[in-house]
Amino acid sequence: MSAPRNNLEILPRGVQVALALALVALVAFPFMATDYYAEMVARMMIMAIFAMSLDLLQGVSGLVSLGHAAFFGIAGYALAFLTPASEPVSLWWSLPLAVLGSGLAALVIGFFVVRTHGIYFIMVTMAFAQMVFFMFFDNRALGGSDGLYVNFKPDATLFGVGLFDLDNKRSFYFFTLACLVCTYAFLRRLLFSPFGRALAGIRVNEHRMRAMGFGTFGYKLGAFSIAGALAGLAGYLWGAQTGYVNPELMGFHMSAHAIMMVILGGMGNFAGAIVGAFAFEYLLHVFKDLPTVGSVHLGKHWQLWMGLFIVAVVIFAPRGLLGLAERLLRRKEAGDE
Repeated sequence: MSAPRNNLEILPRGVQVALALALVALVAFPFMATDYYAEMVARMMIMAIFAMSLDLLQGVSGLVSLGHAAFFGIAGYALAFLTPASEPVSLWWSLPLAVLGSGLAALVIGFFVVRTHGIYFIMVTMAFAQMVFFMFFDNRALGGSDGLYVNFKPDATLFGVGLFDLDNKRSFYFFTLACLVCTYAFLRRLLFSPFGRALAGIRVNEHRMRAMGFGTFGYKLGAFSIAGALAGLAGYLWGAQTGYVNPELMGFHMSAHAIMMVILGGMGNFAGAIVGAFAFEYLLHVFKDLPTVGSVHLGKHWQLWMGLFIVAVVIFAPRGLLGLAERLLRRKEAGDE
């Protein structure tokens, strides 16, 4: 089966219009909502960046990683270590440094893991992530199990001019939105570049790509490194927003959440990762707030309801929510004809 049939790479016009309207809604949202809800949506956008970074591996390259959260956490910790105790750190050098750190960590780890395939790749990525997790968890010099506080949000002053203030929740919201849009634009351009087409070919049939003369190891290592750097961008924003990082950011459950977001929205086009991240985070709040019926507190068992929902999506919409929307649009167009 060809890659375009497996993954909804080319978005139908109706889906593109819906995404454009969603962007307009995101721009208008902080002017209509309270700071609490604006902060919640900003967190959803951060997780959407994280999910898109995994989609580059899982959806485009066919590499399922259970250790992707390690790069998310590394950048968060980088921000915590770079921020002085008495003043904020500059956004303009700490952000590139944190992203570069995550990318370099992904390059080193990827040098070993992309040599493996299938279940072995999954297990080795999880093993490396657990090594990173326990390196921070057991080391008091790195914060230990208690984690570290980020006392100040990064300073956006450039050449003595304060461009914006990340302490302002609205400014932070729009900075996160800009990062989301830039990440999406970059990945969509990458998807249809020769590099992205090679990755899609590797996902479909790596042996054939190797026989055609493609150095598949280099392509996969490049994708792994780029995905790690983008996960670092999300981790940096997470640390800046919450003001706190701990080893749980690198835990298996964070990687599993990102995998579920990608599956939920639809793999291989990055828009699905955004939809999946927003849907997952929204459903997380809905299921946690379920009422108590008799002696059963339904919200306490939110993992059960989330699991059932993911199973239903996989069965009835195997290409995710975005693929389901595309199928409904086609039916509507066929009915109109």
